[in-house]
Amino acid sequence: MPAHWLPALPNDKLLHFLAFGGLSLLAGRVAQTKSELGVWLLGLLVAGWAIEGLQSWIPGRNFCWRDIAANAAGILTAALCARAVIGI
Repeated sequence: MPAHWLPALPNDKLLHFLAFGGLSLLAGRVAQTKSELGVWLLGLLVAGWAIEGLQSWIPGRNFCWRDIAANAAGILTAALCARAVIGI
């Protein structure tokens, strides 16, 4: 949606980090094997990149590498935490 339709966000990068971290934890619950989990996590990263790319076509929105970095950090953090806690 156009940027002027959105409410003011407290910290956009933190929201990206938390959203993709949460999605990664859900993927960990769905995946049956380590390789399947890897595919899920790679899919999340690609989906985040695609969403950022598509934003450039929406008025007032643009592509941001920092958003992709926050997405990737959330995915990596969730994967490392899951590995440490449950041994994935």
